[in-house]
Amino acid sequence: MAAEASSSVPALATSPLTEEELTLTVKWSGKEYTVRVCGSDTVGELKRRICEVTNVLPKRQKLLYPKVGSKLADDCLLLSQIPIKTSLKMTMIGTVEDEIFVDQVDSPEIVDDFEIGQEEAVDIKDKEVNKQKLRRRIEQYKITLRNPCREGKKLLVLDIDYTLFDHRSTAENPLELMRPYLHEFLSAVYAEYDIIIWSATSMKWVELKMGQLGVLSNPNYKITAMLDHLAMITVQSDSHGIIDCKPLGLIWAKFPEFYSPKNTIMFDDLRRNFVMNPQNGLTIKPFRKAHANRGTDRELMKLTQYLLAIADLDDISVLNHKDWESYNEDNVKRRRHT
Repeated sequence: MAAEASSSVPALATSPLTEEELTLTVKWSGKEYTVRVCGSDTVGELKRRICEVTNVLPKRQKLLYPKVGSKLADDCLLLSQIPIKTSLKMTMIGTVEDEIFVDQVDSPEIVDDFEIGQEEAVDIKDKEVNKQKLRRRIEQYKITLRNPCREGKKLLVLDIDYTLFDHRSTAENPLELMRPYLHEFLSAVYAEYDIIIWSATSMKWVELKMGQLGVLSNPNYKITAMLDHLAMITVQSDSHGIIDCKPLGLIWAKFPEFYSPKNTIMFDDLRRNFVMNPQNGLTIKPFRKAHANRGTDRELMKLTQYLLAIADLDDISVLNHKDWESYNEDNVKRRRHT
């Protein structure tokens, strides 16, 4: 399995960068911090790197740099479009905050999700500039294991917001916003899959959500690891511009003896998050308006059947996960005739 995984993940040491890296100095709160970026990175990516060293969330940062005006307020702007020089120092204004459970409500909601065509997705995945970004992320991001990887198990990577939890509705108790059958789902699939949580929010927020929902303390399953927004990368789409995504190659490079494209599946309510690994993503129906839909939502029950049905396959990346409901129906029919 390790050999298979290595052919799917960009090499760390042997692939030279085709663009020069910038080492920037950021002044904040009386100290200086160093961050590494490239011209193909966005302002939003720069803010992620600054967050790594200062713990100031990107949405709380205001960047000041000589003669660029308001350009650093546009998170989608490429750094190559801004006359930034390594020798100059940038100032950041921002405050570290202890996040509370309702804090993320003021984050922008993505409602215009889109599907990138297969041909363009392959082009994005294979572009050298995006492979470089993935290599840098592999070098920079540390995945802390909460529980050991298990030999012979497949890998399930799960988003949080709108996948496991309705983060926009309000409630006195967060359990009221949890997707129905969450613990039953995780308990059942844990028999065949290691489970990694990957959210586009900060790690404090991930730990808080999973802790309050009882995911980190449930005796019937264990979470292998949790990833946050700092593990994501930005890529350029010809049809949709700059987008953030979750490259599974990061996980495959960190644990090649356990996980590869052949044994990994990822659930997310946003299709764009799969753009670097389109064959491994399943778009889950968003769980919104929890109070109205809690009594009728059966998505996790049905997906449990699918995950267990494909668990014995040697290569689940050959499946079209868009057809997962049809796959369930076909299995039911076959069982009826046997």
